[in-house]
Amino acid sequence: MEYMSQEGYDKLVAELHQLESVELPRVRDAIAEARAQGDLSENFEYHAAKREQGRLLSRIRFMQRVLEFARVIDTKRLGSDTVGLLTKVELTNLNNNVRMTYTIVSPHEANMQEKKISIKSPIAQALTGKRAGDVVEVHVPAGVQKFRIESISL
Repeated sequence: MEYMSQEGYDKLVAELHQLESVELPRVRDAIAEARAQGDLSENFEYHAAKREQGRLLSRIRFMQRVLEFARVIDTKRLGSDTVGLLTKVELTNLNNNVRMTYTIVSPHEANMQEKKISIKSPIAQALTGKRAGDVVEVHVPAGVQKFRIESISL
């Protein structure tokens, strides 16, 4: 079971619809066009289109599986006293005194440009269940980082 926000669920549904209704028919047309050119054994366009079709079908199956087991979280029922899924956390990195704010999301919604980190990331794992004011040590590839939780909100 995969918990996610309504926004994340809706994005996955829209992407799946785009793949099924636009991208897959485009690739099928490319395959038919390449097939019409004759000898398939040395037809680069045909083999490239078939690879693209395989990639798309794999992505579609993956997304269908994710959506099948997805559960949308009702944010009205969440509390903001501890760090958890869909909470926004303001942190101070005690190693360099830099402040940062992240939203903890499902792995399928993670996006560093939007400051959304996966609940399965080392930082989110260390923060989960902690409260404002707590200091947390996180083992990351660059070594051990210390963070102080400044605030938690929804």
